[in-house]
Amino acid sequence: MPLSDTPNAENPVRACVAYDRSGRRVGDIALEAISDMLALSDRFVWVGLYEPDAALLAQMQHEFGLHPLAVEDAAKAHQRPKLEAYGESLFVVARTASRSGAHVRFGETHVFMGRNYILTIRHGDSTGYATVRRNVEQTPALLAQGPGYALYAVLDAIVDGYLPIVEAYRAELEELEGEIFARQWRRGTLKRLYAMQRELTRLRLAVAPLQDVLAQLQRLPGDVMPEAMRPYFRDVNDHANRINDTVGALREMLSAAMNVSVSLVTLEQNEVVKRLAGWAALLAVPTLLTGWFGMNFRHMPELDWRWSYPALLVFTLGLCGGLYYWLKRSRWL
Repeated sequence: MPLSDTPNAENPVRACVAYDRSGRRVGDIALEAISDMLALSDRFVWVGLYEPDAALLAQMQHEFGLHPLAVEDAAKAHQRPKLEAYGESLFVVARTASRSGAHVRFGETHVFMGRNYILTIRHGDSTGYATVRRNVEQTPALLAQGPGYALYAVLDAIVDGYLPIVEAYRAELEELEGEIFARQWRRGTLKRLYAMQRELTRLRLAVAPLQDVLAQLQRLPGDVMPEAMRPYFRDVNDHANRINDTVGALREMLSAAMNVSVSLVTLEQNEVVKRLAGWAALLAVPTLLTGWFGMNFRHMPELDWRWSYPALLVFTLGLCGGLYYWLKRSRWL
């Protein structure tokens, strides 16, 4: 069955490639030939899997001599980004992210790296590493560093995948800020701000622990990771730091935007209440006067005066007009 790096392919084996120590591609190999290839001192192997089953993972454990605890973690998704060392083998977990419409979908990549191999296992919604492999194969002098450079390329692709998401959120936040200060408040704007806050929190939980992983990779001894790879991991860590800082700034801006949105709604409600109170005061004046003179007492001096009704009408209109002028000047109407 031909290898494919697309997420919907049925074959979980997306790549099984051998390279020589000069960084040049030797060719695709069968899974059963991995241990034979690893026995050669001038070869290293790159295997890529997507959501493998237990049988395939058991085969990889046998071919590469992987630690059973690491294999158990790799079989389960929902792992926290981390770096663990098992002898000369490294086990790295990183969270991947991709934007689909207005939402972010998260996946995981588990990486096993040894002296002469690298094994990547993807879970969930994540793009493949076929492009990454093609790019590193075009620079054999760098790939000659071995699996360490392949690990750098994978982590660099994961971190670079965060950047378009952050930029998209930045642009969307600018648009939402305009809607916040619009004349008419929209409930959907506040709901979208909350959704962005939640997704950025999840993104930060993916980026922040990865910084610790990259920092640890810089400090590994030379017999595990070539010292020449330290500047590369330091560069990726710098990108991760900047993305993490940007995510933190966006979360603060979102919190401020949500508070401003709620405050503006409260102010608008206060304005409505003030207008209602003003009109209620205007209606209270004629209500009071008509209620006063509507009492059925027989001895009311105003009832015998022929100009009582016109005088009461003029007095009521004048009092309402004065009250309206005062309320308008006080911006209650």
